[in-house]
Amino acid sequence: MAISANQVKELREKTGAGMMDCKKAMEEANGDFEKAIEILRKKGASVAAKRAERTANEGLVLTKIFNNGKSAVILEVNCETDFVANSEDFIKFANFALDIIVADKPKDVATLLELSKDGKKVADELNALIGKIGEKIEISRFALDNAENGLLVDYIHHGSKLGVVIQADNVPADKSAEFQPVLKDIAMQVAAMRPISIYRDEVDKSVIEKELDIYKELARKEGKPEQILEKIATGKLNKFYEENCLFEQAFVKDNTKKVGALVDEFNKNNSSQVKLVKFRRFHLSDEKK
Repeated sequence: MAISANQVKELREKTGAGMMDCKKAMEEANGDFEKAIEILRKKGASVAAKRAERTANEGLVLTKIFNNGKSAVILEVNCETDFVANSEDFIKFANFALDIIVADKPKDVATLLELSKDGKKVADELNALIGKIGEKIEISRFALDNAENGLLVDYIHHGSKLGVVIQADNVPADKSAEFQPVLKDIAMQVAAMRPISIYRDEVDKSVIEKELDIYKELARKEGKPEQILEKIATGKLNKFYEENCLFEQAFVKDNTKKVGALVDEFNKNNSSQVKLVKFRRFHLSDEKK
């Protein structure tokens, strides 16, 4: 049957697919609009399969604080090029996924893909976007956090390539608004200085052993006596903690004080026991865990 230009136009507006793809789908569906949509969705899935082996290192990191600062989500959605990452369709999809995480709190990406909003399934919307854009696109990771007795704050660096969510517990309810900007500064610190933990006792033992071995070997090559190698290595390890543990890092806004001093000062001034307990730092170039 003959397919009118208006039919093709309507299908394109509905799906966002290309004009020729819409024309071919309508012809294959013999003018059946819903069947044509299904054909286009399948085409998107086919394109997605072909793109699966390609590298998607661009994209967006999004965050959202909700439940009066008691809950937070951080999400990374990837694509192949920065051009697509800045496109309206990609940004719209990323926010669509973010809203579903906030609403339904899925346990992982596989569960998220099976969820729907307003009759739109995440997996179907993803495949449709891949079919339309022609790049590999994936939801690589997300995390949900809750702080029943504390506060969660987020920070997105300019360009949305890097995001941080940080949690503090034991924040007095009547002091939450006062501590929020302090925690925002600490979130920016995490973004800028990339700590590996908050406190030194959280650093993996294998990392510490590796650092000590390196420091001892360097001292040995410098001709230092064997009996003082342990002391030298321990001294250098303290420097390692100062550079890599958030609480001991020099504060980027005022390097005369450490990050821990910000929390200690607040606690002293407010007779509180606020404690930093967790941070998440998503950066597009990070190795996915």
